[in-house]
Amino acid sequence: MSTESTASAASGKAGGSGLALAVDTPDADDAAIDVTRLRVALARLSRRLRRHEIAGLTPTQLAALATVGKEGPMRLGDLAAAEGIAPSTLTRLVTALEDSGYVRRCADPSDARASTLAITQHGQEVLERIRSESTLVLAASLKLLTAAQRSALAAALPVLEQLGEASGSSGSSGSSGSSGSSGSSGSGPAEIRSR
Repeated sequence: MSTESTASAASGKAGGSGLALAVDTPDADDAAIDVTRLRVALARLSRRLRRHEIAGLTPTQLAALATVGKEGPMRLGDLAAAEGIAPSTLTRLVTALEDSGYVRRCADPSDARASTLAITQHGQEVLERIRSESTLVLAASLKLLTAAQRSALAAALPVLEQLGEASGSSGSSGSSGSSGSSGSSGSGPAEIRSR
């Protein structure tokens, strides 16, 4: 059985073109995935979940804050590499986070010339409020779906989690600021979980 993937051009809306991914399988019911449509849908959902009035953070600042919150104290260069941003951009970003009281610079005990960045209690509280707000927005949206749509989405969660964790061969992986996957499995597909 071949699982060879091929990319083919597919017509998009408004005269544009999309990329469809066809997977060779013996099952005639398997459909090609419209990669462009999937990318746009995920980007729109991500933007909706990032719309928040709390903290006045840009998406880049929020992603950096979430990385420092998740990884713990880290050197500025490591944060720049993790977020895929230039050192000059990082300097402005860190200054804004420091001025807001979300992070603090600390001397690196292993290198007197370097400093590390740590999240403050205030920064951690803001992250938790943003995550809670995003979860409520998503939960309200899920209530608008039919039971069949929720089941389909629940069945797709493991694959979406895998895509989110995969390191792509091109581009940067980025950071979403999410708290990770729930790690639960084996329950009914229509169940909606929130943290």
